Amino acid sequence: MYKYIIRRILIFIPMLFALTVIVFGLAKAAPGDALTGQMLADPKVDPLVYEKQREALGLNDPVPVQYWRWLSSTAKGDFGKSLVFNGRSVAELIEARFANTLYLGLFALFITIIVAIPIGIYSARKPYSLLDYTATGFGFLGLAIPNFFFGLIVIYALSIKLGWFPAQGTLSAPGMTGFAAFTDRIHHMILPGITIGLAGTATYMRYMRSEVLDVLGSDYIRTAKAKGMSDRNVLYKHTLRNALIPIITLMGFEIGALLSGAVITEQIFQYPGLGTLFISSVTNRDFPVVMAIALILGLLILIGNLLADIFYSIIDPRIRYD
Repeated sequence: MYKYIIRRILIFIPMLFALTVIVFGLAKAAPGDALTGQMLADPKVDPLVYEKQREALGLNDPVPVQYWRWLSSTAKGDFGKSLVFNGRSVAELIEARFANTLYLGLFALFITIIVAIPIGIYSARKPYSLLDYTATGFGFLGLAIPNFFFGLIVIYALSIKLGWFPAQGTLSAPGMTGFAAFTDRIHHMILPGITIGLAGTATYMRYMRSEVLDVLGSDYIRTAKAKGMSDRNVLYKHTLRNALIPIITLMGFEIGALLSGAVITEQIFQYPGLGTLFISSVTNRDFPVVMAIALILGLLILIGNLLADIFYSIIDPRIRYD
């Protein structure tokens, strides 16, 4: 297993390099820059002023030179300075919002797991029951309804009409600390967390039902039952261990997908995280911030897949990588 982990890490390095090329290339292919937006906003300013600023920022340098400069700085943890937010460092902007997005992503993943896996298991053990049909219908709706539309529905129903949850922000009042701040933050995360976790919950539930049904029909499960093993032991000792393998694969993608899915959801709920920062940076063509956030999200997806591959050997000892 250790040889496999080392090989996966070695593969991870060129994939990370390819990610930096893609992120930088897409940013450079986008039309205009932050100075172009400023020029359109204030046409009275002499264009030579903006041209001098581009020269000072190195935006007129050859693309390979710009890429190497950006890659060297990024490798040191320096993402440069924002072109819009009064020259503040990109790392400072991301650090101020990353925790909010991370908490929201983990909260959405927690909701997904505690809802999807038990319902998926029950649907497999009691196929074609009322709950199974209900869960199937919910699964199709969860996959069909876009997150932004579902977010607007829950805001209208649970916030505006019923007033159960706040529709925006992270805290009810500034300066809150301790347990009160923790509970209030959870209260604010419920609506965006449900919205982000909707599609994931539907997907996990369908995968869990399918895998448990498949494993329950295996010969070794019938043998275990014939030997007198209780249904509980068959389920938790044999069935789940094999049925969780595709779930781990999904979770590897879900780490980055949850955070990237928060880009639109955070905008709907005015949640101050990476999503709102990303949207405002794209709108203002603040490409240093855009590239940094895109790189971080891509890196999280790569790390998630690396961890998923490693966990395979823990869940299923039959898997060998030698």
